[in-house]
Amino acid sequence: MSDYKLILPSMGEGVMEATVTNWIKNIGDSITEDESVVEIATDKVDSDVPSPIAGILKEILVPVDGIAKVGEPIAILTVEGAVTEQEDVKSVETVIETPKEVVEAAKEIQQEIKSVLPQKNDDFKSDKFYSPLVRSIAKEEGISDTELDSISGTGASGRVTKEDIKKYLTNRANGVQSIKVETPKVNTPVAATPVQPPVAFIDGEDEIIEMDRMRKLIAQNMVSAKQVAPHVTSFVEVDMTNVVLWREKNKKEFEKKHGEKITFMPIFIDAVTRAIQDFPMINVSVDGDKIIKKKNINIGMAAALPSGNLIVPVIKNADQFNLAGLAKQVNDLAVRARGNKLKPTDIQGGTYTITNIGTFGNVLGTPIIPQPQVAILAVGAIVKKPAVIETPTGDVIGIRHKMYLSHAYDHRVVDGALGGMFVKRVAEYLEAFDINTPA
Repeated sequence: MSDYKLILPSMGEGVMEATVTNWIKNIGDSITEDESVVEIATDKVDSDVPSPIAGILKEILVPVDGIAKVGEPIAILTVEGAVTEQEDVKSVETVIETPKEVVEAAKEIQQEIKSVLPQKNDDFKSDKFYSPLVRSIAKEEGISDTELDSISGTGASGRVTKEDIKKYLTNRANGVQSIKVETPKVNTPVAATPVQPPVAFIDGEDEIIEMDRMRKLIAQNMVSAKQVAPHVTSFVEVDMTNVVLWREKNKKEFEKKHGEKITFMPIFIDAVTRAIQDFPMINVSVDGDKIIKKKNINIGMAAALPSGNLIVPVIKNADQFNLAGLAKQVNDLAVRARGNKLKPTDIQGGTYTITNIGTFGNVLGTPIIPQPQVAILAVGAIVKKPAVIETPTGDVIGIRHKMYLSHAYDHRVVDGALGGMFVKRVAEYLEAFDINTPA
């Protein structure tokens, strides 16, 4: 019998920690190879960690709601035999040779976890999410809630990391003030006073519903996005008749040929990627007073979940796919999003986002830009309308399939000319869709 450390595996670039939300297995339970042991959460994605080897769960090192670090142990398993060096490297696990070392290592880890977890009498009252380690450092250094909220975070979704707070403490000691990008630089009492949300009136017949973890994250991200970026929205009406007629004619043949259903989303994405190539300054992000021009075109597509929450999986290098390839990517991500099967890497790296509000019958929208992107496109419902059609013999009235595009952009770096020309170019590509395109 040998003892193994079950390591939290890598979950994608930029993801350094995860919150343990539920232990599927209890101490003493048998675990088969590749069986899920624990559920974890990183930003918007919930996933689980399987065991690469069969055994018995001996000890849990990170409790529910505790923060686990990538590459560090989260549990100890008892397994048959010894692990060879090859198996150890493959599973990214560490073998502890003797029971004495197991006990000592476990005690050290538990002491470290205990030292960073907040105590029950913790008076930390910030509404924003901070890891237990960051909270502990803030408490030890006497950093107030307001002061902690002012620290610029470099982690996922602007989260403050251990390195951020240590850098802040160093700067403070040297007389240098660290302020978030979104904090106004005008030294006025209004800017320094945190906005207090109004108190809701509740009577005896009202139902109180606690926000789940994802809804809290969405709320925090949406408020942050509006505080960071001054939003401007431009609207364009586009004639979708060629697209609608082509899809109606070819959808059965397309599915038979490619094994994928063809929706409007791949066609939207194709038009957007072509417009981005024409106007690459839409495909940027902002870092303080610097503009980061993205080389890759990674298109996020907002998806509504059965729970009512929202998630944005990303198609990486979308400009490199043809229509069939985009259809496969769209369908795969949509199915896995609805089934809660997305991985952390599936929602990372987006450079531009599309949201299909037409799915709900909406014709116009003013979407919020997902940070750190600088623009988002909402596509409305396609409706039949009477329209003036120009012909060689004069103008006539005909029935056309029309749709509105709502383009929201960050006015810090995207002015009306660029934002307006971009969405107009998307409309032009959609209207120029070749009705004779092969399925």
